[in-house]
Formats: sequence, C-alpha cells, structure tokens
Amino acid sequence: MIRVLLADDQTLVRAAFAMLVGSDPGMEVVGEAATGLEAVALARSARADLVVMDIRMPELDGIEATRRIAADEDLAGVKVLVLTTYDTDDHIVDALRAGASGFLVKDTRPADLLAAIRTVAAGEALLSPGPTARLIARVLSAPQPPACTGPGGPAMLSDRERQVLALVARGLNNTEIAETLGLSPLTAKTHVSRIMGKLAARDRAQLVIVAYESGLVVPAGGGAEAN
Repeated sequence: MIRVLLADDQTLVRAAFAMLVGSDPGMEVVGEAATGLEAVALARSARADLVVMDIRMPELDGIEATRRIAADEDLAGVKVLVLTTYDTDDHIVDALRAGASGFLVKDTRPADLLAAIRTVAAGEALLSPGPTARLIARVLSAPQPPACTGPGGPAMLSDRERQVLALVARGLNNTEIAETLGLSPLTAKTHVSRIMGKLAARDRAQLVIVAYESGLVVPAGGGAEAN
C-alpha cells in the first residue's frame, strides 16, 4: 500500500486528488496539507511514502518543502512528485535539485497521475515529456555545481557506468538500457544502483541533472558523450 500525502493550497484540488488516489486499491491518502510547512510536518507524522507536492503554496513553497524533506534523514524514504500548473514553470529545475523525484503538469490524465505515483514510489524518476527539453536547456544555460554528486562526479564512474548514466539521462528505463547495451535487466539495474551510490543521488531524476550539468550528455543537435 502506497501512503500518499497531498500538498496543495486549493481545497478543491486536494479533494479531487484525494478521491482519485483513494479509488486505487493500492494507495491510501494519509494526509492533506495546504501549506509547505504542513507538508513537511505531515510527511513525518503521517508516515507518508510519497508526497504529491504543488510548487506554489503559502508560508513555504513546494521547492523549499521538498528540500527540507530531502534533507531530513528521518524522511530518507519519502519521495516527492511535483505537480505544476504550467509546464513552463521556472521552478522545475529547482524542485529537482531540491530532491523531487519528478514532475507532472496538473492537466495530466487521472490514470497517468496514478501511474506516476506508482513509478515514483518504486524509485524511478518521472518527467513530463513536454517540459523535459526545457528542463535540460535551463540546466545548461544556468549551470550550477551538481548538488547530488559524490567527490569526482561522473569522472569517478567506469566507462560502462558512464554509458548507463547517459542512457538514464535520455529517459531510458532499466529494460531499455539493457537492450541498448546488450545487458540483462538485472545487470542494468545493478549499474544504476551503483551509480546512484557513487554520486550520492537520491533517485534517477537527480542522475539526469548530474549527467547534463557535468556535460556527460548534451541536448540533441549538440552531440552526446557516453564513454
């Protein structure tokens, strides 16, 4: 059972999400927060597995709330899925850097939102296809030191691990990575886990940030490096 916390300052939005999530036999709504401060507090007290987090909220916005959840060792297993009204939201990169495991726009189909919750709860990254290109462009146009890499960054990875990281950054899942590199899915999963450990990344979303910020991968048209 996935324990879901809903954080949004609009009562009707929370009510709609609560009905949707509650309709899934594999999910349970364990709390609703109207502010970022409430979201942080409830993430702990309600023992949530995943927080569906709005970006724009009073008292404490969703980005800072995500950052506090990600930085709290007692909440190490809590995932954050950011929902934004517009796929051009300027804070998407900040949310991912803060520790969010992915994002979706609010007009996502109900079935897709439920699927996204399952994906993120399982430890996979999830990025809306539309905003992903803009996300990458923003990261490259306003580079910052990677916030989730261990000493040495991608340079400390083996050649095979850098290949795998490059494919993760392009959005491939473990099965697709395995097929591309001629590996078994289990071996691909092991490589991803080791990369996350070496780079001190919480999840695959942060691996995407690392890959582009380090220059290991560049947008289509500029060439890509995966050696």
